[in-house]
Amino acid sequence: MGITPAVVKQKEFSTRFRGFDVQEVDYFLEDVAKELEALNQKIVQLNEQNHRLNVENNGFRKREGAMKNAMIQSQKVLDQMKDNAKKSAQVIIANAEMEAERMLSQSHKRLAQLHTDIMELKRQRTQLEMQISSIIDAHSKMLEMTKEENKAADEADATLKFLKQA
Repeated sequence: MGITPAVVKQKEFSTRFRGFDVQEVDYFLEDVAKELEALNQKIVQLNEQNHRLNVENNGFRKREGAMKNAMIQSQKVLDQMKDNAKKSAQVIIANAEMEAERMLSQSHKRLAQLHTDIMELKRQRTQLEMQISSIIDAHSKMLEMTKEENKAADEADATLKFLKQA
């Protein structure tokens, strides 16, 4: 049986000879009942406050959990972005290296072609020099022969003139 303010107020004691002062006991019981009532109200208030604080605490915990999840998701997204950026950078670098290799290969081919062209031009120059030299030699010989023929013709003309005059 729980002791409540109503139980204390309604409690009656049997009287005996040389017992307690009934009025004094009634006053005391009245004070105890008031005190019990005040304590019960305080308990109710504390229970309400405890309930409110528990509800508020649960709300904070839910928000904390949501914030933790958001931070974890943000970190995952950030990590994915970093990974994607690294992969993208690797692809760009690989493409740049391949392009550089292609350009270098083209440059080497062009350089080899230029060397071949230079060698061909030198060969053609040498051949042209030899042809010009042989043409000049041939023309020089023809000129010499022509001079000799002209000299012979002049001598023959001089002989003819001399014969005509004689």
